[in-house]
Amino acid sequence: MESRLLDTLVCPVCKGRLDFDRARAELLCRADRLAYPVRDGIPVMLESEARQLDAAPADTA
Repeated sequence: MESRLLDTLVCPVCKGRLDFDRARAELLCRADRLAYPVRDGIPVMLESEARQLDAAPADTA
């Protein structure tokens, strides 16, 4: 994912910073423990499409 885009995007729930998990193609909001999918290079920034992160810390690439 392009770093300029990652610098611009924020979590739609808390407006916090997102981390990109390259291996899973997801944008992670650690504050809300949500992972937003990136499909065909397009971030899907809908809370209804996000999955809950596990209790264990996720690896980021």
